[in-house]
Amino acid sequence: MSKKNNARRAAYQARQEKEGKKVVNWIFGALIFLAICFVIYSVYIMM
Repeated sequence: MSKKNNARRAAYQARQEKEGKKVVNWIFGALIFLAICFVIYSVYIMM
């Protein structure tokens, strides 16, 4: 039973890590997008 629980826990941990990396990538992507929008807005205001 213990081996089964350890395997299940390892699979769950791997899935959580994969999902966490996906969330971090989405957050960085959103921040980069907002930074680009801010640069465009700043250039537009200066003209």
